[in-house]
Amino acid sequence: MTIRTKTPNLLDNPPVTVHAKLAAAWTSFMFLYIYVDYFHLHKPGVIDNLRAGVVFEFDISPTLLTMMLASVAIPALMVMLSMTLPARVNRATSLVVASLYIPYSVFNAVGESWDWAPFYGLSIGIEGLLLAFILRSAWTWPRTPAVPAGPTTTDLRQDLRQ
Repeated sequence: MTIRTKTPNLLDNPPVTVHAKLAAAWTSFMFLYIYVDYFHLHKPGVIDNLRAGVVFEFDISPTLLTMMLASVAIPALMVMLSMTLPARVNRATSLVVASLYIPYSVFNAVGESWDWAPFYGLSIGIEGLLLAFILRSAWTWPRTPAVPAGPTTTDLRQDLRQ
């Protein structure tokens, strides 16, 4: 007597390049980054401050808005750069930018009351996890071993010297 068991069809799980992982992480970071700012507008008094020309402690000015735009534009550009830059430049850029955004993310909670700790704790926590993933992915980027010079390469070099 033969017992037949069904073997499950395994789903294909092709490897994902580091470029794609970084682009996905930067995309997730951007969505979260934008939504945290959007939901911040729902806090009592924020819209009144905006109407009065103040963001946090700063007067709204062209310089402030330019700096705010740059702070959003950099991670947005990292989505595209993660897919297009060569590996070595991509790795260095991701390490630098993610390292700079960790303290910048924490800065969002400065001066807030403990009543808002869950909101800022969750948002900064998830942003921190995404940035940690970016740092880890860039830091552990697989390296291709250098191809040692073989006899053919050595012969070509000798021919060039003559």
